[in-house]
Amino acid sequence: MGKILVVGGAGYIGSHVLLALKANGFDAVTLDNLSSGHTQAVRHGALLVGDTADSAVLNQVFSQHSIDCVMQFAAHIEVGESVQRPIKYYHNNTSSTLNLLAAMKHHGVDKLIFSSTAAVYGEPEDIPILEENPTHPTSPYGHSKLFVEQILQDCERAHGLKYVALRYFNAAGADASGEIGEDHRPETHLIPLTLHAGISGRIIKIFGTDWPTPDGTCLRDYIHVSDLAEAHVRSIRHLLDGGASSVYNLGCQHTYSVWEVLKVCRAVSGLIIQHQAVDRRAGDPAVLAASSQKIQQELGWQPRFDDLEAIVTSAWQWHQRHPNGFSD
Repeated sequence: MGKILVVGGAGYIGSHVLLALKANGFDAVTLDNLSSGHTQAVRHGALLVGDTADSAVLNQVFSQHSIDCVMQFAAHIEVGESVQRPIKYYHNNTSSTLNLLAAMKHHGVDKLIFSSTAAVYGEPEDIPILEENPTHPTSPYGHSKLFVEQILQDCERAHGLKYVALRYFNAAGADASGEIGEDHRPETHLIPLTLHAGISGRIIKIFGTDWPTPDGTCLRDYIHVSDLAEAHVRSIRHLLDGGASSVYNLGCQHTYSVWEVLKVCRAVSGLIIQHQAVDRRAGDPAVLAASSQKIQQELGWQPRFDDLEAIVTSAWQWHQRHPNGFSD
């Protein structure tokens, strides 16, 4: 079935993709510097500790392993931090990916799955968002990902690289086993923040209750991380079968409000979760939702866990068993 190099496989999404690779018969090796990943999250294949900024490490990996396809998850992901520390984001997200691409070219590896983001669209002009919609990032994080997408196009024209760039919307949930899940430090995503608030007794902040939406809070498109992992497996098969390079949105095509997330988290967990309404955050769009018709039509992908209760239930199973994340 081929050996896959999973860069950033010790992180939230990468670790779930490793499980999907195992279930589908793919061999895998993970390269991760563990700056935000966790050794306990790597449940398939070998873990090599190293950084894509180090060309010697990359050359060693490609020399010792016969790699058929690379998956690039390694990135800093905090939009707010990227505004304050843009050099950090361009160095890690863009420059280090260039390093990876150079090593791939040197060793004759010509297939890449790239972890992109809905942040490349910036303030959306139309909902749901199509892949053809304008890309106007409003943060260095979004720019750092869009730059890589442009580099991939140039590499395809120059030396035949084939790639799939997957633009994630709001990944959430956890594997059904409850043994791996979301453990960002610091955590900024709504569902784990809300469940953590219930466990710890802290207050969850609601950023704006006067948005032009039915209940006044922001609307977001959530995608279960296991569905997201399945999309990566289908993308690998597409490339290994000789498929063309492409860009796909990954979302469930319908939205839930912040109030709805809070309500479902309370119902699923049975916890008393306190909240506080505060001012809007600058740059937050009122509604963010994907059209995933393209990947459904071209790769046959369909989300299986597109119900908010199912997503929150899987996340709660993880957080209930591991209230301190992988430190437990």
